[in-house]
Amino acid sequence: MSPVSTGLRSRTWVLDGALDPLAALGAGGFAWFADGFGLATSGVAARVSATEAADVLADIAGDDPLGEPGTGPLAVGALGFAGDAQLVIPARIAGRTADGLAWVTEVGPADDGAEGWPASPLPAPRRQDRARWSASVQDALSRIAAGRLAKVVLAREVTVDLDRPVAVTTVLERLRHGQPSCFTYAAGAYVGASPELLVRRRGRDVTSRPMAGTAAQGGTADDDRRVVAAMAASAKEQLEHRLVVDDVRGRLGRLSDGPTSANGPEVVRLSTVAHLATTIKARLRDPAMSALDVAVLLHPTPAVAGVPHDAALAAIAELEGFDRGLYAGPVGWVDARGDGDWAVALRSATIDGTRARLVAGAGIVAGSDPDSEWDETESKLAAMRSALSEG
Repeated sequence: MSPVSTGLRSRTWVLDGALDPLAALGAGGFAWFADGFGLATSGVAARVSATEAADVLADIAGDDPLGEPGTGPLAVGALGFAGDAQLVIPARIAGRTADGLAWVTEVGPADDGAEGWPASPLPAPRRQDRARWSASVQDALSRIAAGRLAKVVLAREVTVDLDRPVAVTTVLERLRHGQPSCFTYAAGAYVGASPELLVRRRGRDVTSRPMAGTAAQGGTADDDRRVVAAMAASAKEQLEHRLVVDDVRGRLGRLSDGPTSANGPEVVRLSTVAHLATTIKARLRDPAMSALDVAVLLHPTPAVAGVPHDAALAAIAELEGFDRGLYAGPVGWVDARGDGDWAVALRSATIDGTRARLVAGAGIVAGSDPDSEWDETESKLAAMRSALSEG
């Protein structure tokens, strides 16, 4: 239990009619859509760290007649690449299950008008320095050749000016329909559609679906098939993927009651790129371990950092030249039972009126080419650029 009572109470009830949770998203609120499930929040009942979330949720008095994953009080948000950002326990949550059951949860006393993640101004766009990118990739390759690294993920920051202001809800709607196989999310002005499941917990059963290995989609169906076949047969792409899977499976194995299982790699095709993905399943030894606990232990995977872990983080700090912020950190939700969904915050943008900041990365391993990796980041940026500007 929390050492100091929060005094919060919650009430959950089922709605009679249909609901699109996006209509209930408040200013600076949180939204999540995946596999037919959706929720959106407004207001703030409490702000908590990842380590405080379970105790605070357990301390909230009230009832949840549904008892479904995602109903009742939640802790939601994006932890950031550094993993230290605060989460929010929303004052109001509107949700819909995959089979269409709609509900509302209210938690109070709360500040119904508070923004979970207030907007902050973005800097002016800066020139994209391809020469610096190439030099960074070459530096990483030198470290790999020297045996200091097996893989490192380097990212690029792109700030763009738009023709007109764009609302978070507009971008969410475009992503929800344009990227239906992804986890569509927003935490205030930070919005995205990630293909990568960090962890899903239902009871003691957990699932992770790491992705690594990327190819741009072709211009025709025949081009796509050739690109996908080449990626599936590529030693470089297979190495990059195997490093991620081995790491995630090893970490889950230390938490599990029995062996983990892995199904893959399979090719996952998105609107602009294709990835190699492997589904990993485990059963938790400790039933008190929540989805958030597992997400914190898995982050950062080699899909967004590298191998070995410490050397990769040091290389990122030295070579990227900017703060990743929320990019590539865990984003998602956890309920009072410990169930939850957490994705890796990818394919994202921070929106500030007519300005947006995008980030995309590429995994550097032996055999990587700076120009090819630049092109990979361009392909990853394409979906969000389209969602920001279409229409």
